[in-house]
Amino acid sequence: MDADAVVVGSGPNGLVAAVTLARAGRKVLLLEAAERFGGGLRSGELTLPGRVHDFGATIMAMALASPAFRELGLKGGESSEEGESFKGSAFLSGVRFAHPAVPAAHPLDDRPAVLVHRDPRRTAEALGRDAGAWLSTVGATARAGFPLVELLLKPLGPWHAPPRAFAQAARFGLAGALPATTFARRAFSTVEGRAVIAGMAAHSVLDLRSPITAGYGLLLASLTHLVGWPLVRGGSQVLADALVAELRSLGGEAVTGHRVRRLAELSAPTVVLDVTPRQLIAMTDLPAGYRRRLERFRYGPGVFKLDWALDGPVPWRDPAVADAGTVHLGGTLEEIALSEAEMAAGRHSPRPYVLLVQPYAADPTRGGHTLWAYCHVPHGSAVDMTDAIETQIERYAPGFRDRVLARHAMGPADLEAANPNLVGGDIGGGLASLTQFLRRPVWSPAPWRTPLPGVFLCSASTPPGAGAHGMGGWQAARLALHPNARHADKP
Repeated sequence: MDADAVVVGSGPNGLVAAVTLARAGRKVLLLEAAERFGGGLRSGELTLPGRVHDFGATIMAMALASPAFRELGLKGGESSEEGESFKGSAFLSGVRFAHPAVPAAHPLDDRPAVLVHRDPRRTAEALGRDAGAWLSTVGATARAGFPLVELLLKPLGPWHAPPRAFAQAARFGLAGALPATTFARRAFSTVEGRAVIAGMAAHSVLDLRSPITAGYGLLLASLTHLVGWPLVRGGSQVLADALVAELRSLGGEAVTGHRVRRLAELSAPTVVLDVTPRQLIAMTDLPAGYRRRLERFRYGPGVFKLDWALDGPVPWRDPAVADAGTVHLGGTLEEIALSEAEMAAGRHSPRPYVLLVQPYAADPTRGGHTLWAYCHVPHGSAVDMTDAIETQIERYAPGFRDRVLARHAMGPADLEAANPNLVGGDIGGGLASLTQFLRRPVWSPAPWRTPLPGVFLCSASTPPGAGAHGMGGWQAARLALHPNARHADKP
């Protein structure tokens, strides 16, 4: 194919970049080193034949809230009483979303679990004297809606939000800039309120005493109310495959099993790379200053991931947790903060914060009761955390191990081998700290542009960072489509 644009890598960002370029009339060639498209959207049989497991992303809240996916026409269906999504439609044939009855749950040892419902008032009522705090923080963020989400996911613009959205963003920033521990103790007075914020904020894979961890928690919690926390019916691979089909319908070509080792192999006027700084450095000769700045890019901690095939649902001590798509395990604010501080210091917590997803709570099409969970570990860790993770599950679901038919473990080295963008097991494409929030991978008004003419970066190592939102791909494609795209500004 005589391509106008080559996209290397088919994670969410690469796929969005490819489709965006193709819709603009470019002849696009998508190259993927793995045997299946999708990157973090891949699914497969990791345990038993017929059991569908997601390799990476399962919960698609960021995709439904993303300006990039919304521009492409992605829509989420409404949930039925059984937790499946039958109403509504998507812009891609075959893509349907399944909404669990409860987006997220946070079990506690000596009291009922905190359930985060689609309805913010229903969630608030269960928090007792913290009801008002939930509605004035998480609820207010959700009420600000998509204009606020656009500002947060497009931190460097271009912005098309109404003036009130900028005021709402400023209010969000005052709270979001705080460490999660500080915010939780100031805003909430109950064990339940503080714990649920800690569970949300720990998605940042940062020490919860670090700045902006409150912002991660606020945004993710608000999305439960704004768009829900749905799954792709049949596995995340369905979304990846549908994007590839859309690209091909527009005249693009998509090839698996083709690893690009050097940029010199590519002759197209536009090249968009869904890779991290380490891969870019290995692929080409870069200006010395830019290379030095890329070499200073910091990768974050890793994860240890487990997938299980079960003979039935998890036997939660609080039966209400069975309806939740996502479950945060780790106990109180203090316990979760200690676990994440240990991880940030390069140690392995004996009682780690565990992020668990039970797809069967919403999607019965995955071949049975499949489950996955991970905990955060130091970058590049070689420690087997199977027992620590399962002990945390048993803490809230006695008898869980008796339900296990098969398990599949992936430590940081396994994750990186399966997807080179997961350097050291870092699923976020780089440390999500305050100093690196905008400086991804270097400080620039347009960090998706490299000094090489016509070459752009679009991975999670670019703003706004981790998540199945495709925003890095959208921003890189937008720059590539600019009339002056061949001109390389100095980052």
